[in-house]
Amino acid sequence: MDKKTILVTGSNGLLGQKIVNQLKEREDVHLIATSKGENRRLVKDFNYESLDITSEKEVEKIIAKHNPDVVINTAAMTNVDACEDHQEECWDINVKAVDYLLQSSKKHNSHFIHLSTDFVFDGENGPYIETDKPNPLSYYAKSKLASEELIEQSGYEKTAVARTIIVFGTGDNLSRGNLIMWAKGALEKQSPINVVDDQYRAPTLAEDLAKGCIAIADKDANGIFHLSGPETMSILEIVKRIGKHYNLSTDCVTPIKTAILNQNASRPSRTGFIIDKAKRELDYNPLTLEQSLEFLDNQK
Repeated sequence: MDKKTILVTGSNGLLGQKIVNQLKEREDVHLIATSKGENRRLVKDFNYESLDITSEKEVEKIIAKHNPDVVINTAAMTNVDACEDHQEECWDINVKAVDYLLQSSKKHNSHFIHLSTDFVFDGENGPYIETDKPNPLSYYAKSKLASEELIEQSGYEKTAVARTIIVFGTGDNLSRGNLIMWAKGALEKQSPINVVDDQYRAPTLAEDLAKGCIAIADKDANGIFHLSGPETMSILEIVKRIGKHYNLSTDCVTPIKTAILNQNASRPSRTGFIIDKAKRELDYNPLTLEQSLEFLDNQK
């Protein structure tokens, strides 16, 4: 059997962990997991290499060493307000590093799959299809669109962009939390929380997104794909549905408007994706929010 070598960046992150979990069991895949610093996973039964993607030399050295058939880039600076405050760091990670990965992938004829975001859109006309025109509102969003444009303008055909929305789930030693797990924890403790009711998103189970990314690799698919959960709803509705699923009171939740938060970075009001292309071309079939919560309950 011919094995496909797949190199994953950001393997310590939530999505990276799920991609690694799904690939490491496959006999037809030779997996190389990479992330900055040490492997933070509790189970370490896979090949791991430390990789700082902002180092052009390190990127070329690792890709040349393993000569992967596929590179899946899940590494990014995703804290939207931090990106607004630390723009140089954001650009280094979200744009320059992507260019290093892209150029090395091109040099070694690797299929380059890159993760992007619903935030490339301004939220005026969601939910969106792949061909809708982006209009980023924040520096983070501008950096992610710039990385997409690098890929599009490179002339290299073996590339794909997977855009996604609010990825959630559980993992080992994660450096960042996620909305769904934060809300569940707050409702369990009945901690008073403010939740915006004027932002609409399609929450995405990390395992589903991982399957979508792997399907792009398996099918040698190119172009842009929208990979999100199947339902678009307000952040407030997300939290209320979590409460209903676990039979937890949502009396501790205060609905608020985005403007009150006075955040450094602007957010699009209504995104969400139309995922027909991914369903058709990738057999992508994501779980609803309640199905996702049930899945997470059964993981314990």
